[in-house]
Amino acid sequence: MTIAKPDFIEGIAKGMAVLESFDTERQRLNATLAAERAGLTRAAARRHLLTLAHLGYLETDGSYFWMSPKVLRFSGSYLASSRLPRALQPTLNRLAAQTQESFSAVVLDGEEVVIVARSGSYAAPTRVLAYGLHLGARLPAHATSTGRVLLAALSPAELTEWLKARRLSRLTPQTITQARELRQRIAQTRKDDFCFASEEHELGVQALAVPLRDMQGRTVAALNVVLSGGRYQEDALRRDLLPLLFDAAREVRSLL
Repeated sequence: MTIAKPDFIEGIAKGMAVLESFDTERQRLNATLAAERAGLTRAAARRHLLTLAHLGYLETDGSYFWMSPKVLRFSGSYLASSRLPRALQPTLNRLAAQTQESFSAVVLDGEEVVIVARSGSYAAPTRVLAYGLHLGARLPAHATSTGRVLLAALSPAELTEWLKARRLSRLTPQTITQARELRQRIAQTRKDDFCFASEEHELGVQALAVPLRDMQGRTVAALNVVLSGGRYQEDALRRDLLPLLFDAAREVRSLL
């Protein structure tokens, strides 16, 4: 979304940049680190950190700052008010009960995908799920099945712009890190209308994803099933689980 310059509040943008500078790599930041990450002067970063702490969104020991539980208000409000998670939850739970596997609905946010809905747990107690697949988890789009499904929905110009601005980090030996190869995989995903990824984000984890489209044909999310332990070959996944994903995508289309 673009807005007129007089409507842009720079102070809010800077404050959000400071808040977004906290991530899994840096859970605690001082003013110098926050300034580097948010692209601000140290003095400006310090003022924003102190303000966020005063408002209760950060905690501090006087030197370093870290996120407080209050930031979860944003995610809680989204999950409570957004139609997408509420519309998809019954379908995700049904799929999980039917197959004893784990299903998620995911959206694209910049260079990452975000899990906005997850199936209930119907798997055997001893089954180990992939790391970081909780509600609200953010995963690198280039290394995930859902990421490629969502990137396949971009126009050629949008995809080129996305690739220009990204560094494709290697997470496992199987992760694609070359833009040309990733573009080829995305083109194949667009042609197939699904994506299979094996051990690209995490060793021992496979995933199969399909797009979720609204009644106008726009891809608004991706639906995937995640399996750990390498239990399936790709052919078996296509045979056993892909039809269920396609059926579910058709089932929820009128709800999106």
